[in-house]
Amino acid sequence: VALKRMLNFNVPPVKNSTGEPVWKVLIYDRFGQDIISPLLSVKELRDMGITLHLLLHSDRDAIPDVPAVYFVMPTEENIDRMCQDLRNQLYESYYLNFISAISRSKLEDIANAAIGANAVTQVAKVFDQYLNFITLEDDMFVLCNQNKELVSYRAINRPDITDTEMETIMDTIVDSLFCFFVTLGAIPIIRCSRGTAAEMVAVKLDKKLRENLRDARNSLFTGDTLGASQFSFQRPLLVLVDRNIDLATPLHHTWTYQALVHDVLDFHLNRVNLEESTGTESSPAGARPKKKNKKSYDLTASDKFWQKHKGSPFPEVAESVQQELESYRAQEDEVKRLKSIMGIEGEDEGAISMLSDNTAKLTSAVSSLPELLEKKRLIDLHTNVATAVLEHIKSRKLDVYFEYEEKIMSKSTLDKSLLDMISDPDAGTPEDKMRLFLIYYISSAQAPSEIDLEQYKKALMDAGCNLAPLSYIKQWKAFTKMASAPTSYGNATPKPLGLFSRVMNTGSQFVMEGVKNLVLKQQNLPVTRILDNLMEMKSNPETDDYRYFDPKMLRGSDSSVPRNKNPFQEAIVFVVGGGNYIEYQNLIDYIK
Repeated sequence: VALKRMLNFNVPPVKNSTGEPVWKVLIYDRFGQDIISPLLSVKELRDMGITLHLLLHSDRDAIPDVPAVYFVMPTEENIDRMCQDLRNQLYESYYLNFISAISRSKLEDIANAAIGANAVTQVAKVFDQYLNFITLEDDMFVLCNQNKELVSYRAINRPDITDTEMETIMDTIVDSLFCFFVTLGAIPIIRCSRGTAAEMVAVKLDKKLRENLRDARNSLFTGDTLGASQFSFQRPLLVLVDRNIDLATPLHHTWTYQALVHDVLDFHLNRVNLEESTGTESSPAGARPKKKNKKSYDLTASDKFWQKHKGSPFPEVAESVQQELESYRAQEDEVKRLKSIMGIEGEDEGAISMLSDNTAKLTSAVSSLPELLEKKRLIDLHTNVATAVLEHIKSRKLDVYFEYEEKIMSKSTLDKSLLDMISDPDAGTPEDKMRLFLIYYISSAQAPSEIDLEQYKKALMDAGCNLAPLSYIKQWKAFTKMASAPTSYGNATPKPLGLFSRVMNTGSQFVMEGVKNLVLKQQNLPVTRILDNLMEMKSNPETDDYRYFDPKMLRGSDSSVPRNKNPFQEAIVFVVGGGNYIEYQNLIDYIK
């Protein structure tokens, strides 16, 4: 909503206005691009009047009779380039939107450039948008994509980090969280664990929210914010969790669709990039090997299959794709019939989209054609994505890893020795083996003896593993208070359901032989458990000493004693050092 408002020159778009939108160009930097691309498709941008969208630092031609909407970070080089645009008189008028608040001195630089270029009247508006975060789902956001290694777990936990570096990282995180709450239009109540990076974030965020509320005239939380109406009756809870309370989950191999796509494929900002194998026929001797085709697919909110199945165990996904395919095949003859009635043979999608504009004039039978084609597109997409995931599962035995790790984390008896798993040359990559061993090391109540450890190390080395992570986790384990002893995972191991039922049909797209049909049992991960305690005001040693901040209270009396005793209706969970799709899915299941 906030982006659409910005693209409409910062006035809310009117729903039923007839007539053309105002045509304009959108100029963004990489940060702006990352914020917009998961949310608005090129078609949606066009519907809002955006004819061109260009990167700020690309070579742009002057388009003197068109207004330009800028959406960029207020960095030194971005400001310089904008000033240059003003001097070169590239556009008719300029709407400057900053992703994060711009400083007074930089604002003056722009003003000076505008005066110098005699372009003051053309700078129509300057806005701080407070949109410095990336929304990937209706209920999920991340801080950034461009320089994510600057706020990563590693950056925060580096042993040689200086205080000033830490300050910068914390400020970056706080800036994004602050933007998030400005956009929501809500002031949260903040809870965090003591003595962690999460606490540093909480202190800074509390201070920033306070300072903004204190300046009543310029406060961002009064009046016409977008979200004010939604949350006015009750404030949300913000739980700041430190990644160090649970390092096993992010290392854990997973079994649900979205988390698997993220783990084994190249999946960023809701787009998955696949390399297509171009058939097995070998190229003639001496010829160049065939280039692999790269395909990318967007997995979006409008994809009904994805929305329904992204949290499902993989076997279920494979089965559903198969069902969809069969139901589509039943309709495929219908598609052929429709195409021939309309006189469009072959695959001329263009002709079809032209027809879909005046479908009203055609019979109802025809109107179902675009819908069927869209259905086909989604089936093809998920067939390709799921097949790519399945190849990883089979070649790396990820089902075995998943099941084995679940047993380790829930303290069940193991049917196979860890050493065998590590030294099995057919099971997994060196990284898979390392992840498995680290989970074992983190979850075990007492560390393995030196003799055992040497044996494991040798096996890991033989398997080609890099042992650096192990030495980090060794130190980490000595110093970190982990989430209350490893009972934390509950004792629910996945139940094999016998082999796949329908999927094993010979007609299936997916050859699932040998892959276990594991079903998940619902259990709360540490992050979810912490949220549950704090939302429901349960007393629990794990969360009782969490600090409590209320930026609206006048005196920052830091008590861990919550003011209100009522459970919260809304919560935002943020993991300092990085959450992951397993936890995201676990939280969604918890809500359900």
